[in-house]
Amino acid sequence: MTRRRWRKPQKRVKTGANRVSTAKPRVGLLHSLLRKDEKMLLAAFQRAGVEPVMLDDRQLVFDFAHGPEVDVVLERALNHSRGLNALRLFEAAGIKCINSYSVANVCGDKLLTTAALAEHGVAQPQSRVAFTEAAALQAIEDIGYPVVLKPVVGSWGRLLSKINDRDAAEAILEHKAVLGSYQHSVFYIQDYVAKAGRDIRSFVVGDECIAAIYRSSEHWITNTARGAVASKCVVTPEIADISLRAAAAVGGGVLAVDLFESAAGLMVNEVNNTMEFKNSVDTSGVDIPAKMVAYALAEAKK
Repeated sequence: MTRRRWRKPQKRVKTGANRVSTAKPRVGLLHSLLRKDEKMLLAAFQRAGVEPVMLDDRQLVFDFAHGPEVDVVLERALNHSRGLNALRLFEAAGIKCINSYSVANVCGDKLLTTAALAEHGVAQPQSRVAFTEAAALQAIEDIGYPVVLKPVVGSWGRLLSKINDRDAAEAILEHKAVLGSYQHSVFYIQDYVAKAGRDIRSFVVGDECIAAIYRSSEHWITNTARGAVASKCVVTPEIADISLRAAAAVGGGVLAVDLFESAAGLMVNEVNNTMEFKNSVDTSGVDIPAKMVAYALAEAKK
């Protein structure tokens, strides 16, 4: 099999004082498996008359100096560490990425996300971070039961623990300490928010909050990957405002923002840099992949 040589992309050439080459933008799609979301993106690219360069993260080999001949890479990797490192190497080769390495790094770590939101004054649940069992137990009791214990790196609502009392706290903290991996060595503790069986996921593309859905479940984890049901949510000025401020806090781009409704108003739970949208297009009535493609093409022309 002949291997394609990657080259460092050249700057787009202006053909006049205010004219730019009309060549179609070259967009790389970094992917793992092609899920329904990625297939919807491919269909949106086709409707836009663009054939993306498919970059399968299971087959990529980097040499730290060159990259694919594309103007921009849209990252859709399933594995966070794989996607994060690929973004770093693409950017080192001079390629613009959506989302950037910096944004992916912040969004992929709940500690960094919480710090960024706090620095920008964005409302979020009360949280604590500790590095030992004893300190974590003290932090939990400072907040007050119930609390939610989360891995700093994780997705799809996995490895979450709702802790209702001291006995449960001591048992779960001991289990995490014994497991001993990076994922379990940082104790991220969040106040439990009674959210009436639902939360809100909003979608931000660039400087616009384009859509939102409710995610409802009888379980306290309201994540569609865990069985929550999606329904339409109107993007109110309050939803748009907090979503855009959360997106700006982490660096902006194409993002999903998870919101809690509370007596004090909306609060940001998480910001997601490789958002899933397959259950949200029909529900919201917004062609989310088309908005993403339009944004990617516009960024590629800059």
